[in-house]
Amino acid sequence: MKLRLLLLIATLSFGLSTQVKAQLTVEGYGVGQSLFPIAVMRFVGENQLPLKVTDVVRSNLARSGAMRHVESGSAEMGWDANPDYTSWKARGADALATGTVTRTPDGRFEIRYRLFDIRKNESLGGLVVTVSADELRLAGHKVADDIIQKLLGERGIFSTRLSYVIRSGKSHRLVISDSDGENAKPALASNEPIISPSWSPDGKKVAYVSFESRKPVIYVHELATGRRTVLSDQKGNNSAPSWSVDGRYLALALSKDGNTQIYKINANGTGLTRLTRGRAIDTEPQWSPDGKFIYFTSDRSGSPQIYRMSINGETDGGAQRMTFKHGFVTSPRLSPDGKNMAYIARVGGAYRLHLQDLTTGDVLPLSDGNRDETPTFAANGRYILFAARSGGKPVLMAVSIDGKNKQVLSLPGSDIREPAWGPFMD
Repeated sequence: MKLRLLLLIATLSFGLSTQVKAQLTVEGYGVGQSLFPIAVMRFVGENQLPLKVTDVVRSNLARSGAMRHVESGSAEMGWDANPDYTSWKARGADALATGTVTRTPDGRFEIRYRLFDIRKNESLGGLVVTVSADELRLAGHKVADDIIQKLLGERGIFSTRLSYVIRSGKSHRLVISDSDGENAKPALASNEPIISPSWSPDGKKVAYVSFESRKPVIYVHELATGRRTVLSDQKGNNSAPSWSVDGRYLALALSKDGNTQIYKINANGTGLTRLTRGRAIDTEPQWSPDGKFIYFTSDRSGSPQIYRMSINGETDGGAQRMTFKHGFVTSPRLSPDGKNMAYIARVGGAYRLHLQDLTTGDVLPLSDGNRDETPTFAANGRYILFAARSGGKPVLMAVSIDGKNKQVLSLPGSDIREPAWGPFMD
């Protein structure tokens, strides 16, 4: 861990990771009595599918930490059927989801679903999704997202994606997967490390650092086509890319002029501008969601802490220190609403995830681990994904911002690191 942190401050942190089917293990679902009881019926016609959409929906809702499945077995009910409200009330369901799958003339599948409020004896409407066979999991995610929106009043995150890096032997792979770790596909394979993936705001590109040329170079990778371009290949270290909220710029850390400092660059690789100037090491820049500030890690106080400056740089008002609760703090990440900041702090000899309220300054520990790294917020701000160790093995762990719900994503026999949670896909 000491080596890891030295490399981090030098912006050469080697979070690594390989393509194996991900297995999600849920450790806890939150407070039992507060879970919303819902029955998801088997969709009529889904037996013709290579993958049952209701399995995806049920799994998503179980992982949400807010839903409890009321067993409905293998019974089917179409989207246009009228439920027996009295019967479902007696079975303890507050909501019911039904659906129908039909094949379209072009060979795709149309999934129609409807949600019912059992307590109020009314339909809450539904959704129609038309997908190809290899998009059936996405259809299930969209249905689950709609259920969360209708019942809880917040946008679901099941349709979002993850990126992470896997190392297996000498192989390093940048992987893109569904939010549950399934449907994993390699975006890049290399015999050299790949670190610091960062999603563009539209979810179409990922910036990352690759060592394939035997030095750290920042690339921007277009996921749909596989096309990638060099964003920064300056002398020395090129590291820690972070997108602006409008996707026009990236902040990055470069050592081209001596100590590692923060720079801003246009998304097409032009217009490099230096933002910090000093003898300290400044690294890990992160844009605030309102687009006004850049948060970053600096050892200017003698040990790493988190600071904030204008997007125009330190010359525009200086830099404000943001963390005071711990003597060693790295890896700032801002929640999508800008209210909270996640970071890793050293506590004794352990490195653990914490959450700071940016209004009050209050800090909540979210982990009791020893080697937490690289936190990343879900698009709705409710969960934080980070690299950790469980049972002595590298895993990705997701925790709710209140610390009550935890989930583990593990890949047997692999070293999985450097997670980044993608944005909402409109």
